[in-house]
Amino acid sequence: MVLPYMGRSRYKIYEEHYPYFITSTFNDQLSLFADQEVAKIVLNSLRFLQEERLITLYAYVFMHDHLHCIMAGNNLSDKLRKFKSYTARTIIDYLTETNRTYYLKRLKNGVNKENSEYKVWQESFHPKQIRTTEMMIQKISYIHFNPVKAGFVNREIEWRYSSARNYEGLDGLVPIRVFDR
Repeated sequence: MVLPYMGRSRYKIYEEHYPYFITSTFNDQLSLFADQEVAKIVLNSLRFLQEERLITLYAYVFMHDHLHCIMAGNNLSDKLRKFKSYTARTIIDYLTETNRTYYLKRLKNGVNKENSEYKVWQESFHPKQIRTTEMMIQKISYIHFNPVKAGFVNREIEWRYSSARNYEGLDGLVPIRVFDR
């Protein structure tokens, strides 16, 4: 009996009518978001997911080595897999063009050395289904408070790479759907 390919992750999205709390981390916990061009690549890809792939983005934050977001949409797993693949390829192209050998060497760690592939993102995106209004509010607060907790800023809206500004009625870097309680 041949079983269908299920992917390497034990984390799955089963009920697509719910939003999901998503976490994705750069391989080797590299601080790639410290580079504004890398952040721009991922921001543009989030916009594309919303505009072209009809994903609803409720909240996000970029930390130095990972991102958190809350999203909903049909075929979310497949769209996130493609998002990670596209951003990985684009980030590698950027790092190669700008001769960022330190990052390129680190992104080869853990990959078969005879293979010329890089691994930008860690496996999976650890989706957690959000079933209640209370859980949604808690996850949005968690996302926005992340940079404060890390000591990067004093107030959530001071962090540039976050949707906290959107929730205060200010312009953010990416439009989102503000969750109405």
